[in-house]
Amino acid sequence: QVKLVEFGGGLVQNGGYLRLFCVVCGGVFSISEMGWYRQAPGKERELVAGIHNSGNTNYADFVKGRFTISRDNAKNTVYLQMNSLKPEDTAVYYCSAYVVAIAFRYWGQGTQVTVSS
Repeated sequence: QVKLVEFGGGLVQNGGYLRLFCVVCGGVFSISEMGWYRQAPGKERELVAGIHNSGNTNYADFVKGRFTISRDNAKNTVYLQMNSLKPEDTAVYYCSAYVVAIAFRYWGQGTQVTVSS
């Protein structure tokens, strides 16, 4: 069983920065890929960034050059560094862990990020 706990959301001004943390509890070795998604009010959940066990990363076009996903395996933690934040980045951000062996994606509880204009 994989449990994900996110930290680091909050209120920031336009152009500011935040760092999100996702701590993985349990089932660490079964995870093949970690990712950050977000969901704004009235919109569907969308991928922000992902990082594979190989270390390969991928980003949505709307965050390229501004956001960086990384991980610390020793701490079972995945990070999302968000720079140059914009009001349109306002959303609930969710950490995700994908276990390919069972084709199942786990989700954290979400953390609110609000960017004021």
